[in-house]
Amino acid sequence: MALSPLNARRWRNFKKNRRAVWSLWIFAVLFGLSLFAEVLANDKPLLVSYRGEWRSPLMSFYSEEDFGGFFKTEATYREIEVQCLIIAGGTEDPCLDDPEGIIAEVRASGTVEGAPTDAGWLLWPPIPYKYNTVNDIDGAAPSAPDAKHWLGTDDTARDVLARVIYGFRLSVAFALIVTFLTSVIGIAAGAIQGFFGGWTDLIFQRVIEIWGSTPSLYIIIIVAAIIPMDFWLLVFLMTLFGWTALVGVVRAEFLRARNFEYVRAARALGVGSGTIMFRHVLPNAMVATVTFLPFIVTGTIGGLASLDFLGFGLPSSSPSLGEMTLQAKQNLQAPWLGFTAFVTFAVMLSLLVFIFEGIRDAFDPRKTFS
Repeated sequence: MALSPLNARRWRNFKKNRRAVWSLWIFAVLFGLSLFAEVLANDKPLLVSYRGEWRSPLMSFYSEEDFGGFFKTEATYREIEVQCLIIAGGTEDPCLDDPEGIIAEVRASGTVEGAPTDAGWLLWPPIPYKYNTVNDIDGAAPSAPDAKHWLGTDDTARDVLARVIYGFRLSVAFALIVTFLTSVIGIAAGAIQGFFGGWTDLIFQRVIEIWGSTPSLYIIIIVAAIIPMDFWLLVFLMTLFGWTALVGVVRAEFLRARNFEYVRAARALGVGSGTIMFRHVLPNAMVATVTFLPFIVTGTIGGLASLDFLGFGLPSSSPSLGEMTLQAKQNLQAPWLGFTAFVTFAVMLSLLVFIFEGIRDAFDPRKTFS
């Protein structure tokens, strides 16, 4: 589908901003990888071969009994006994007596005495730990980076790299969802105020003044102390208090444009108010609107991290970067926690700001690049 001349010019302007283009590529790769966090970091194998059958623990539930064990609960694939059952094809007694010996025998000969079929195998993710996996480590937690845990572990022996991958996805997804919802509500409210003016504008302004003076952080903390917080509840609360961010700038643009000649001509031709507002006036107001989007995105990520740092955000079991920052504060003897949190926030926020900077310049009709 061919782009219109206007959008083609905007795309050319964006591509001229090399920093924005590179930031977009890097961010797209990082966020794209984080979308497959379960494949990159998980305490379940990606694929299991058992008695000649292929099974995917990521997609289906398999109990230990399905692999020849006793229990009907989900198999704990990191346990050496479960791995032995899979590799030995459900040969139960040897795996209970000497699982490590059976695994070594299979790796040496490819079969095990008494097994009904050839040896099975497990295909693990690159990082064989999930964000909430408690690992057996040598010494006390948090442990320093090593060959098994590339960024070390936190104070509950959870792998830091796995938590960063899941936390990056959570923070970006949260910020994008909240920014989208607040932008839709704020742009619509500002457009109605500025286009119609009069009593509509006056009443809306008084409501926004009262609503904007509400201490939103305290309200969220109070709600979190009463109701167990989860992702969507926090999205709702952040949207509830954040939609006013774009109202002022959109209102100003619509107040300026409502008496332009092309708006008067459209009214004279009988074009509806909604069509004039969102098809003709809004595109001209997008430059000022897009300018504020980086502040909303970064502010949302910072707000989520602040709430998690204070303990009033997402549950402590969530892969939160704010909770990692709190651990860095409480474990000064483990500098890798603070360094990891700082680098993650710095890279994430810098890339987003550079991308939106390029988008802002692309929408600005005064910006031209040779």
